[in-house]
Amino acid sequence: MEAILSTPVKLSLNAINEVKRLMSDPAFDAGQSLRVGVKGGGCSGMTYVLGFDKKEADDEFYEIEGIPVLMKKAHEIYLFGMEVDFSDGLNARGFVFKNPNASSTCGCGTSFAV
Repeated sequence: MEAILSTPVKLSLNAINEVKRLMSDPAFDAGQSLRVGVKGGGCSGMTYVLGFDKKEADDEFYEIEGIPVLMKKAHEIYLFGMEVDFSDGLNARGFVFKNPNASSTCGCGTSFAV
């Protein structure tokens, strides 16, 4: 796979550490990459996609700190400039999406409108 040099999304240090922790699990399928994307739905119109997946024909591939990342080219318009963070606090634990393209977000932060 050929990596794209500029990445449309960024991962915070906390997110990088958590993704690498997940990838270090002995049961992890090393043939998968981190998929970042969107899909229709959610209370604000679109929902973030973040998970491990195999490369598909229309995927762009890039690498962040040694993490292989996949994203559909069509999703770049919604996600360009977004940062994925990971929160490990007492009140909330999980990935957090900081998207400058979102005109509104829902209360849980997993869906947005553009």
